[in-house]
Amino acid sequence: MRPEDLDEVVAIERVSFSMPWSRGAFLYEIQQNRVARCWVSRDGPRVIGYICVWEIGHELHITNIAVHPVWRRRGIGKALLGAVLDDAQGRAVRLVVLEVRPSNEGARTLYETFGFRVIGRRRGYYYDTGEDALVMEATLGPAEARNEAGGNQPVG
Repeated sequence: MRPEDLDEVVAIERVSFSMPWSRGAFLYEIQQNRVARCWVSRDGPRVIGYICVWEIGHELHITNIAVHPVWRRRGIGKALLGAVLDDAQGRAVRLVVLEVRPSNEGARTLYETFGFRVIGRRRGYYYDTGEDALVMEATLGPAEARNEAGGNQPVG
């Protein structure tokens, strides 16, 4: 992700989440946060999805992932997540965590495809609705096992 991607990233963010990140939040992640990494998926020059993570020691925290509504259900999110997990595994990251709304069944299904499981709940995590967050975790194993399970596709 680059600063010039942010108009498209923020537009996707706004149609994807009830509590969207601001342009400034993304800019901070890509320019100042030393533990953050953000990637985009493109169709030609157009940004169609993105993912942001924090890598701290041997742990990866997925902070944000979204795909433009027109491009959903085409494997873009799966490709982004798979590529990030492969990249992290190459640097000996072994644990991946994230928070997700219990009501976000599509995201939960995607994460379960990669072996994430619910390990806890953060009460009232989402202040817009007071909804809890499910804390999900996955342990990274051999990349080949994820490929065989269909959990990794090349990023477009």
